[in-house]
Amino acid sequence: MVNLLRTGVLLAVLTALFMGVGYLIGGSGGMMIALLVAAATNLFTYWNADRLVLSMYGARPITRADAPWLYDIVAGLADRAGIPMPQLYLIDGAQPNAFATGRDPQHAAVAVTNGLLNALDEHEVAGVIAHELSHVIHRDTLTMTITATIAGAISMIANFAFFFGGRSDERNSPLGGIGTVLAAILAPITAMLVQMAISRTREYEADRSGATLSGNPLWLASALRKIEAVAHNTAVPEAERNPATAHLFIVNPLHGASLQNLFATHPSTEERVRRLEAMAASGGGAGLGPAGPWGAHPRGFA
Repeated sequence: MVNLLRTGVLLAVLTALFMGVGYLIGGSGGMMIALLVAAATNLFTYWNADRLVLSMYGARPITRADAPWLYDIVAGLADRAGIPMPQLYLIDGAQPNAFATGRDPQHAAVAVTNGLLNALDEHEVAGVIAHELSHVIHRDTLTMTITATIAGAISMIANFAFFFGGRSDERNSPLGGIGTVLAAILAPITAMLVQMAISRTREYEADRSGATLSGNPLWLASALRKIEAVAHNTAVPEAERNPATAHLFIVNPLHGASLQNLFATHPSTEERVRRLEAMAASGGGAGLGPAGPWGAHPRGFA
């Protein structure tokens, strides 16, 4: 509940920042334009974001015939969570990673990379899938997509103002040229910080609820260790070209960035693992047992 309230407050701050940028650049008229742009971009995002991001990463849909063991893990966990079976996608990539997208549980998709399936055992895969399904259950997929859209729109408007100049007329811009410069420099940085705060908050909650859903917090803890060990040494070109999508993944897919720790979209893996281990030690999780909620199948693809 606290995390949900914090997320709502941060989203309100981001929306207010968007309108404030418009106000500094163009007064009340600019604020109204910013509000209309925010409404239009959020409407477009609501209906199209999942298809866009899946296409961006070249994800292809897979069925039970392609990978029975993986399909049954996803189906079993979705059934336990009381949500429809999401569409399952595979991304050709060496980095072990995964993400969920979709505006609600009825229109959800979970994408995993080849690298994830090769690096993890079935229990660890179940931990990752449970984490992603938790994002779906709590509508984090929609929240974070809208957050990224607003943050991107703030940067776009601020950059436009910086390069083309705001209107310095007192009637349009309360601070004139100063307001334009302040908006162009400070607004994108502030938007990025708010976006990252929302993302980190939702990751902790998805870890906790995902561990409960899978039945064993140590499955996800082990998976995070393995993913982290490989991720920063394995490039994902699509993520490097579109860093605004990095928050979608279970572990930050970007690597080699000098400011990565300062502008992190995810909590530290060490802290996430520590919390999961503490949860396991206190008896957290539903205790499904070592067999998990699926049947045994050969690994690989049909």
